Amino acid sequence: MDYLEGLLLGRLWSDTDFENRRHLSLFLLYGIFVDLLVIYNYLTGSFNGLITGNFLAKVIIFVVLFFFCPALCFSYYRMPIWGKIPVLAAQLLKFGALTLLITAWARPKLTVSFGDLKDFFISYLNKTLERFTEKYVDTAGTFATVLGVISGGVYVVVVVVLILLSAVLIPGIVFCVARFLQYWYDKVVSMLVLADYTEK
Repeated sequence: MDYLEGLLLGRLWSDTDFENRRHLSLFLLYGIFVDLLVIYNYLTGSFNGLITGNFLAKVIIFVVLFFFCPALCFSYYRMPIWGKIPVLAAQLLKFGALTLLITAWARPKLTVSFGDLKDFFISYLNKTLERFTEKYVDTAGTFATVLGVISGGVYVVVVVVLILLSAVLIPGIVFCVARFLQYWYDKVVSMLVLADYTEK
């Protein structure tokens, strides 16, 4: 429960030591979770409205809960358990909306259909190898093909690795940025508006 409170409420409203620990694996797992949602929709077409649609509704939900966060959370630890659950649910809904905003942004980037994916990759690989081979024709002579295949292959591997890393890291970075902005917004509201109602 302390871990969940620290994650959802943040450092300002939580008395747990969540913020004092490193959670790299958590944010990597979050990135993988977002990727799995996108891949699932890409492969099956399921949950289109949830994963790719209703963008404006997701923005509204996230923004409203973002700005109402201080009002919801400032007295969390004075609430009975039946009052805490809706607060945690609202925070979970906020981050759920953020997650679905990321999927709605990422999913349209996958423009090649699954059935054409193999042909697309082979075509990209061939064009890349040809381009690199042409660079060595004048200087390497008969070794141009070998050098082109090696350098082009390395280039393709690097591109694939960078794409995979970006797919995992970007959602986690967005999540961290959202938490950072939430903390400072809450901090300002706490000092200017809620100072008489909270001890923090």
